[in-house]
Amino acid sequence: MNVYAIRTTSGQERTVAGLMASKVALKKIPVASILAPEVVKGYIFAEASGAHYIDEAMSGVRHARTRTKGKVGFEVIERFIVTKPIIEDVGLGDTVEVAGGPFRGLKAKIIDVDKSKEEVTIEFLEEGFAILPVTVHSDYVKILQKAKGESVGRKEGD
Repeated sequence: MNVYAIRTTSGQERTVAGLMASKVALKKIPVASILAPEVVKGYIFAEASGAHYIDEAMSGVRHARTRTKGKVGFEVIERFIVTKPIIEDVGLGDTVEVAGGPFRGLKAKIIDVDKSKEEVTIEFLEEGFAILPVTVHSDYVKILQKAKGESVGRKEGD
């Protein structure tokens, strides 16, 4: 099986994937899978034994633009399938934003990491929230800036 990239209208990736999946099922086109990763805008990926099956599946589908030339390597797709827990990326001194719970939206600094429990202890940076350090699950934090100074995600001023 080969993986092919399909250019779509930005923001319509899931719609195109759904319409193509319906067409594949209805006409019994031998397309093995269709992937619309949220992090890639304007593209979806489909797996089939030949490019002509992808062309047949996407013909007439609204918002499906073109199939890119060539095949996509599995190593490119693998990073969208296998997710790495955030606990692997966080470190002492990192600046994070709390993504859930009562402290949602507040910025904090990581002062301790417990990888076995997947928990981080944070100290809030914003005025008015200078309370004792709080321990939260690592899924509730989003890295804004690594301790070394490398920025992650958003740029300054966004």
